[in-house]
Amino acid sequence: MKNKFFDNILAGWRDRPRKRKLKSFREDQEMEGAFDARDLGLKEVEVQKIVGSVGRYQDFDSRFRLKTGIPSERLMKVKQAARDGKPLPPISLYQIKDEYYIVDGNHRVSVAKERGWKTIHAHILEFLPSRKTIENVLYREKIDFRDKTGLSSPIELTEVGQYSYLLEQIAEHRQSLEEINGAPVSFQDAAKDWHQTIFLPFVSIIQKSRLAEAFPNRTGADLYAYISFHQWKKGRGRRYGIGLDQIIPKNMEEFRAKMAEKKGFEFPEMKHLMTAFVLISVKAGEEYRIMEKIFALQEVKEIYDVPGEFDLIVKIVMERDWLSSDSEVIGYFVYKHIRRIPGVRKTQTLIPTFTKHKPGE
Repeated sequence: MKNKFFDNILAGWRDRPRKRKLKSFREDQEMEGAFDARDLGLKEVEVQKIVGSVGRYQDFDSRFRLKTGIPSERLMKVKQAARDGKPLPPISLYQIKDEYYIVDGNHRVSVAKERGWKTIHAHILEFLPSRKTIENVLYREKIDFRDKTGLSSPIELTEVGQYSYLLEQIAEHRQSLEEINGAPVSFQDAAKDWHQTIFLPFVSIIQKSRLAEAFPNRTGADLYAYISFHQWKKGRGRRYGIGLDQIIPKNMEEFRAKMAEKKGFEFPEMKHLMTAFVLISVKAGEEYRIMEKIFALQEVKEIYDVPGEFDLIVKIVMERDWLSSDSEVIGYFVYKHIRRIPGVRKTQTLIPTFTKHKPGE
């Protein structure tokens, strides 16, 4: 009879994770068809994005630790130099998309990884992928956008063709700036102003709303491109956000002027308090238990036990963002927090269309 204890140990030994080797630049270059190159000069590179090597990918593991049996004298000298605070010369890297491969400086990267450095100074030669995949087409569009605008902050889009639309926006904004200034404006200066005064405020609005939650696979830049296209170029109606026009005018330059009046990215009109009354019918004998449970909800301000077809009347006051209607927000709240309470039989929600209060009350 086999010993299950030793069988389990043996199985675990077989299934143990193996140390992964570094990625090979030549293999990835062939796979991506990345043979056209351009010199990007000296830059700071995130150490975590250095994933492979050109010539020594078999000598180090995936964390750039030197494998057993490989002479480590050079590595010890680099470690000592780092401990002594001596400046280390820039490393040399090849780049394919967002990943980097070491041409010269394997030991310096090993030390950088070990010491937890965030970035390292490097000279970069970028190889552009040529395979006709959506990912590669997007990447080429992204670097073309980056080169034309000079923007260092990455703008990530997931649909082909959207970068060209952003370039059109910048060109239009450039014309507007030239009219305002009465002098020529470079495309890159216009891009910088567009990024600061139009793109970032717009994306901030999106991030402060719940719109991004409905599109988990889209970036803030995706939503910016989609909304601004329909708002400023097509002027189409939307099925979301009845309050959009109150915040984003139907002209890009009007939006820029509006944002210039605000301090930072605070938009008080994004917040809107709304009141609703919920009539609730409950199972006989459950009134007080359900009242206590509902009254504990932060949004519930008042609750009444009444005779008649309905047993309880609840007053709720909620805050909504500009993208959602009152009925959407209140309906979701009633469904999630009231209708699911055991003993609640039915509800009816009343949303006032007009309110009037006496002074001081």
